[in-house]
Amino acid sequence: MSYTEVPGARVPIRMWTDPATVEDVAMQQLRNVSTLPWIKGLAVMPDVHFGKGATVGSVIAMQGAVCPAAVGVDIGCGMSAVKTSLTANDLPGDLSRLRSKIEEAIPVGFSMHDDPVDPRRLHGLPTAGWDDFWGRFQGIAEAVKYRQGRALKQMGTLGSGNHFWELCLDSDNSVWVMLHSGSRNIGKELAEYHIGEARKLPHNQGLVDRDLAVFVADTPQMAAYRNDLFWAQEYARHNREIMMALSQDVLRREFKKAKVTFGEVISCHHNYVAEEQYEGMDLLVTRKGAIRAGGGEYGIIPGSMGTGSYIVRGLGNADSFNSASHGAGRRMSRNQAKKRFSERDLADQTQGVECRKDRGVVDEIPAAYKPIEQVMDQQRDLVEVVAKLKQVVCVKG
Repeated sequence: MSYTEVPGARVPIRMWTDPATVEDVAMQQLRNVSTLPWIKGLAVMPDVHFGKGATVGSVIAMQGAVCPAAVGVDIGCGMSAVKTSLTANDLPGDLSRLRSKIEEAIPVGFSMHDDPVDPRRLHGLPTAGWDDFWGRFQGIAEAVKYRQGRALKQMGTLGSGNHFWELCLDSDNSVWVMLHSGSRNIGKELAEYHIGEARKLPHNQGLVDRDLAVFVADTPQMAAYRNDLFWAQEYARHNREIMMALSQDVLRREFKKAKVTFGEVISCHHNYVAEEQYEGMDLLVTRKGAIRAGGGEYGIIPGSMGTGSYIVRGLGNADSFNSASHGAGRRMSRNQAKKRFSERDLADQTQGVECRKDRGVVDEIPAAYKPIEQVMDQQRDLVEVVAKLKQVVCVKG
């Protein structure tokens, strides 16, 4: 489908979904964002749903300003995926051992590595700039510097919530590794610190929603946020790189006879800010629950833990600020899902997937998410499908 433009807004709100299906509170958030003086456009993805300040599934283009709450607290959260030389025939009938080995190699939930991972010991992982990256930690907000030890040990960890690791099969029965995570606790602490700082600024006192407080260009507060934001985005990318390298080491050990090899890793943020130019304007584009989908650029759009996911290639649609959805998108809150569904429901909806099926992950049940096929159909002018993946192993935090 092409977009629908919402009438009555100060700037164009282009929606790649039926506005009538968007919850009232999310629609109000979109209208609130459109009132910001610095905004130049707003693109709404088919997985849109209510979030903090700004909806998840929105692309906010502003000139000379950025809203830290619109970026979200999981700065740099995103996806990585790689195709392997393995096929379905190489996989054992019982995949529980493989899941256990991955959970041993990659800490999940609130767990972290006992000692920081040394990337120089991981097969094929680029380490250029690693020391410089950690050296720049000394330049981030004083309020979170005491967290460096934890940040070091959380590098290469999955986290909890909707973060996951999966082994998938494509339509040709080739095996893929896919994972979803971000900047862990250090990103969260940086985000929360800067959201608090933005709320104190005089120019934000009259906003319709205090969660939309912004930093403006050429101010020390903006300079400090940009420094920490881009560092956290880099942390998230390194975090996924290390987990992917750890995953590949596990697969090499578990499938020695197959001599498994790996293709080029696809990686994309979906909670981040980028400096981009549209219609001759230099803009700060915030993608909150959206990926960049420039012409020919690869991306990853995951569904729920029992459905499937897509590897896509961007079509470079400037109307969406070269963006696409970041996933299926929730259609009910975590609390609603826990009240409505049981462990039996979870087991039924994840048949054929080696994964946790206990009460602790009922909030991630497939029925809590929008149908991924519908989401993909609504953005045919944003991306083209390269591969459809179906998970056979899913690790949740």
